[in-house]
Amino acid sequence: MVTYPSGVTDDDRVFKALADPTRRFLLDLLFERDGRTLTELEAEVEMTRFGVMKHLRVLEEAGLVVTRKAGREKLHHLNAVPIRLVHDRWIDKYTERRVSALADLKAELEARHEREHRPGEQGVDQGDPAGGVGRDHQH
Repeated sequence: MVTYPSGVTDDDRVFKALADPTRRFLLDLLFERDGRTLTELEAEVEMTRFGVMKHLRVLEEAGLVVTRKAGREKLHHLNAVPIRLVHDRWIDKYTERRVSALADLKAELEARHEREHRPGEQGVDQGDPAGGVGRDHQH
């Protein structure tokens, strides 16, 4: 992660860019069909050309949009790498623990269910009108 003199990081720029619904919409448009001109993007939003240019500049500063000249046209292309880096750094590591905990819980519940429903072994007493409720839950 690069830290800029002002203390602003690459992640900060990506989060700032993604915070705005118009910029997210522009990214969605480029995801649907990459390599669009400013005129094409402008036609999809209700704002001035200057407004779209400002949003594209923020996206470019975050590295989410890359522009290339193609003859007289300037084409805008999606660069999803910064989003993936933010995902790996800020989202994936926090969901891993939860997913792991849910997988462990699932395995434990399945094992408990299997133990309680084996015929002829200790588990739910068939003669117990409450079905053994409460007996195994006094941990």
